Amino acid sequence: MEEDKFNFLTEQFDDIKILRYQVPAFGQLPLREKIFVYYLSQAALAGRDILWDQNNRYNLRIRKILERIVREYPGDRNTDEFGRFLIYTKKVFFANGIHHHYSMDKFIPGFSKTYFQELLASIGIPEVFPELERVMFDSGYMAKRVVLDEGKDLIRASANNYYMNVTQREVEEFYRTSGEEDSCPVSRGLNSTLVKEEGVIREAVWKIGGKYGQELARVVAWLEKAIPYAYNEQQQKVIRLLIDYYKTGDLKLFDRYSIEWLKEDQAPVDFINGFIEVYGDPLAYKASWESVVEIVDQEAGERTRKLAGEALWFEQHAPIREEFKKQEVKGITARVMQVAMLGGDCHPATPIGINLPNAEWIRERYGSKSVTLDNITYAYDMAAKSSGMIDEFAGSDEEIRLAREWGTIGSNVHTDLHECLGHGSGKMLPGVTTEALRNYYSTIEEARADLFALYYIMDPKLVELGIIPSLEVAKAEYNSYIRNGLLVQLTRIKFGDRLEESHMRNRQTIAAWAYEQGKEANVIEKVQRAGKTYFIIRDFDALRVLFGQLLGEVQRIKSEGDFEGARKLIETYGVNVDRRLHREVLTRYEALGVAPYAGFINPEYRLVEQDGKIIDVGITYPDDFLGQMMGYGEKR
Repeated sequence: MEEDKFNFLTEQFDDIKILRYQVPAFGQLPLREKIFVYYLSQAALAGRDILWDQNNRYNLRIRKILERIVREYPGDRNTDEFGRFLIYTKKVFFANGIHHHYSMDKFIPGFSKTYFQELLASIGIPEVFPELERVMFDSGYMAKRVVLDEGKDLIRASANNYYMNVTQREVEEFYRTSGEEDSCPVSRGLNSTLVKEEGVIREAVWKIGGKYGQELARVVAWLEKAIPYAYNEQQQKVIRLLIDYYKTGDLKLFDRYSIEWLKEDQAPVDFINGFIEVYGDPLAYKASWESVVEIVDQEAGERTRKLAGEALWFEQHAPIREEFKKQEVKGITARVMQVAMLGGDCHPATPIGINLPNAEWIRERYGSKSVTLDNITYAYDMAAKSSGMIDEFAGSDEEIRLAREWGTIGSNVHTDLHECLGHGSGKMLPGVTTEALRNYYSTIEEARADLFALYYIMDPKLVELGIIPSLEVAKAEYNSYIRNGLLVQLTRIKFGDRLEESHMRNRQTIAAWAYEQGKEANVIEKVQRAGKTYFIIRDFDALRVLFGQLLGEVQRIKSEGDFEGARKLIETYGVNVDRRLHREVLTRYEALGVAPYAGFINPEYRLVEQDGKIIDVGITYPDDFLGQMMGYGEKR
């Protein structure tokens, strides 16, 4: 498909824009790998309902009703209220539930209760209204999917579906590590719902024959079809271990799977499938279900290969205490990939980079595998070309020039450093686990990886390695990070709200701390011009020193499991928002008419058969977001 005729942006509603991504590498694959992509893609879509239920116990019920109304409503679809119904429906589809995917706030319909009752009556199910009225229309009930506020019972206050009838104290007591530390500790609670019934607390494990058994059986059925088309015996072994894990729910099998997945670094097609990230749980125990299918971009992968090859140099020269440094770096695999399919918690909104596994002991002994998803970042860049964001929030012509000339490569190299080296760097002291940081762990870990990337992107070593052509790339990324952390990301929250999401807290913590610590030396200057606020970096070298100092402190907090240190840092710099500045940013942003969040329509694949044999796999790029969501629902 010719690039200049491909519409990356398909529509915009509320605070969301819907994009498409291309997969040019797919056409270069031999038939065997194309079929492998097809079956893995079907497995990626098969677990969708798991995530919906994890996000809130009413989500699937509401989604099925919304789907029925879209399909069956016999009335006038051109009214304002039906238009508001469709916007609400698309927002719910985008977020995989009734809470915003980023702010975690519950969506309140723009249509009236009376109109919803009329819609239900028109499709013959008026009796469900009493059950759903409070869930959908009461802004104070199940108000946030994830609550991180100090002083609250984070489990009772959060509307996710990972726990039933338990308190935060009971959860922490249930999972508290006791006795001699296991040298290979499983990630306790990663794949279960914690339930209290008749005074007894137990885990409802997510496995075939247990909770989410039907959905996991569908995932496994597609994975079994994929096995014959895997690249080598090692990749077949990986898939079989994943299947065994889904059948048993045994977390030791998940760790074995993760280790074997790390060892496979030759296949042109790779995948992620499982209960992986813990951002949806305020205590960071429970993992959301996700999947990504990806194809190696050989040409773009040269920079990550160089970084991985120098991993020990970066570790040795990091501005952290010696006792927190690894003495050897094992198994660092870094690739630039093109996404072929997104599923679960990676769709429609998706990360631009991934580093796994998350288990610290596996990282330290076996290494990690990281990917930068370059066709996703490319789609973002193409869609943002005319948004006006840089011109509005950059503080100088020089900042604009750097952004336009070097912004894309700066962002990609930051992601490479963050995923490839940042998450895999450093070590924890003996006996310290990630549980020590509790609700601050995710923010601290993201801050650590970001600071690693920020510190090293300004290092001449990157120019020496040929990863960046000059340090102007680093300056563009520094500008972007400070601009985003102190200004632009405020467009993503409602006026008066505090920051809740871990990545947003991380970015503001870093940017606000650096601004505050560098005030006396005017490292970053706050400039007021024509009623608008800008943050302009005056000393890039001094800012790098500050990033290094904060990296040292954040690594110490993680390595020592210093909960109070984490709490003080994040609560001081990463949570509260200046109301006057927030109002100003929202006003400036509103004038641009740009949605702050973006997600993707997936490509669609089909088997091409002749005489009972698969002779090709076709790929198309649909442009109807609602149509794809409805299609996914009909397949379940």
